[in-house]
Amino acid sequence: MPELPEVETIARSLQQGGRGQGALPGRVIRSVRLFWERTLAEPGKEEFMKHLPGQRVIEVTRRGKFIVIRLERDWLLIHLRMSGDLRVEAVASKPQPHDRMLILFEDGAGLFFNDTRKFGRVWLLTDPQSILGKLGPEPLDEAFTAREFHTRLAARKRQLKPLLLDQTFLAGLGNIYTDEALFLAHLHPLASSNALSQGQASRLLGSIREVLNEGILHNGASIDWVYRGGDFQNHFHVYQRTGEPCPVCGKPIERILVGQRSSHFCPVCQSV
Repeated sequence: MPELPEVETIARSLQQGGRGQGALPGRVIRSVRLFWERTLAEPGKEEFMKHLPGQRVIEVTRRGKFIVIRLERDWLLIHLRMSGDLRVEAVASKPQPHDRMLILFEDGAGLFFNDTRKFGRVWLLTDPQSILGKLGPEPLDEAFTAREFHTRLAARKRQLKPLLLDQTFLAGLGNIYTDEALFLAHLHPLASSNALSQGQASRLLGSIREVLNEGILHNGASIDWVYRGGDFQNHFHVYQRTGEPCPVCGKPIERILVGQRSSHFCPVCQSV
């Protein structure tokens, strides 16, 4: 958490304005304040603070779970990890307790990076592909076909749940949307990827796209203090519904650990 829909919502708000904050494109960076130096993954503090000032923000997009900010000369990548969030406010605003970085703009606004658990990281790069190139395909990319997805599944002999969470296999999925997609596809989280038929793979990809698009439509899910403003949590079929009736067959939703991650599923609709 946040996953693809939450990160997409944040990226869109930074690109277009929204969530009570202004858009970033066109703003020029004046200076940077680091409240916790280990927020930086690359480069070091001195180089980071030297290269950012004077650069104009060109565009804000998303790749997997990364916020991608294209500047005039460089690229700023931000991974929110478990508890990160971004907000745009007047620099005169008092920093919040868990703010780790502040990018100040010439117009008096600031981009605050808040991260309670300190797992989030920031990169300043001349070539973003050194990081983003390691990611798997984007599940919402229309060029990514069901046939290609089936081929990738067949090439690996892994349980579905941990494979779908592997960002080098498919970019952007986390615990919530994987559980929901597997339910819609009627596939057990422990099913073997190389055992899926072409039809099952096609149905799974369609289910992944359905839950991601619905998540984006609802501005993501807000299930703790980390992410603000989404309501997809009101539309969960199985995630965090252990013991509640399956919306299809009525049997109680079960929870198991798969690769040390909680997995929620219907034992009838998603039998192995």
